[in-house]
Amino acid sequence: MARPSIVLINTGDGKGKSSAAFGVMGRGWARGWKVGVVQFVKSGKWKIGERKLADHLGIEWHALGDGFTWESTDMDETIAKGRHAWDVASEKLASGDYQLLILDELTYTMKYGWVDVADVVEGIQNRAPGTNVVITGRGCPSELIDIADTVTEMHKVKHALDEGIKAIKGIEF
Repeated sequence: MARPSIVLINTGDGKGKSSAAFGVMGRGWARGWKVGVVQFVKSGKWKIGERKLADHLGIEWHALGDGFTWESTDMDETIAKGRHAWDVASEKLASGDYQLLILDELTYTMKYGWVDVADVVEGIQNRAPGTNVVITGRGCPSELIDIADTVTEMHKVKHALDEGIKAIKGIEF
């Protein structure tokens, strides 16, 4: 059964959720799709490799977060940015302008209660036909998993950070 579009979720406590999503980003671009990325936690201040690649390829990118919540100096602003990111994503989902939207770290906005799970489920279900969606982040709500077509849970077996090895440019970002 062919569908006009699908929803993929990469969740779990292991590394690779966003990396896998950005692999799909490259595939979509290579097929001539209009691709968009909305990041819910990372801010535009982050100099990440995926963003550099997206800029080079002409992929639309919105880093709308405020960084890690534990580093926030103004939680009201952090929450407002998370809600704004959902507003942007919701508009793009409904627009019909994209064949692929990557909603990176979306799950955290629901986990922290910034965006209602029901609103996200409704936005995903009512997206424009032909808009494929990849959602990333830990702790994905079951309501979102229920409407997804493909769900992958990344399970951490071992991670370099646990051994005190700092994030490496080109591997982690």
